[in-house]
Amino acid sequence: MLPILAGQSRMYVQQVFEMAELFGFETRNKYRIRDENGRDLLYAAEQQKGLLGFIGRQAFGHWRSFEVHFFDNARQPVMRGIHPFRWFFQCLELRSLDGRLIGTIERQFSILTKSFHVHDAQGRVVLEVSSPFWRVWTFPFMRGGQERARVAKKWSGLGSELFTDRDNFLVEYLERSLTEDERALVLAAAIYIDLMYFETKGEGGAINLFRN
Repeated sequence: MLPILAGQSRMYVQQVFEMAELFGFETRNKYRIRDENGRDLLYAAEQQKGLLGFIGRQAFGHWRSFEVHFFDNARQPVMRGIHPFRWFFQCLELRSLDGRLIGTIERQFSILTKSFHVHDAQGRVVLEVSSPFWRVWTFPFMRGGQERARVAKKWSGLGSELFTDRDNFLVEYLERSLTEDERALVLAAAIYIDLMYFETKGEGGAINLFRN
């Protein structure tokens, strides 16, 4: 599906800074995805534009409906994530450019942890994530009791952490036998994690680390 992911053991997802975030306004999310040597591999951008998109970001936050499109270095679309409006159990559906379902990332009920399941195209749970409250920036992807991948939020600097939504994530593929679809789902999950748990820092300058 995305052969470029097959040869990667780790990648960095860097959110592109928007000046409006300094003033408490949520702006359309955009990301650069780089390999461990700093070379650009992919780009991702939220596609909900215009006044309705702006209102949705301000009023509904991570509950809103939106799409995130992924692009290669030639700025050609390669896949897209679709997030429907939900008050509970939010999910991100990942599809290839031709519309094939790659899988879904679905939030699970939990009080003390940030938990979600990764499903393949057939609806089977292929990876489980549960981030305990004492490791709020680390998200292990488990299967069969073993950690197969990991997404970790990296420190972005005091100014970025307090006043903006500029987030950086390290994506690690710990199991070499992960399929291309599973790798794509883990990558999409990094952006899902950002939008679910780290998107509202611009509002009053507080970091919502324990938001479930």
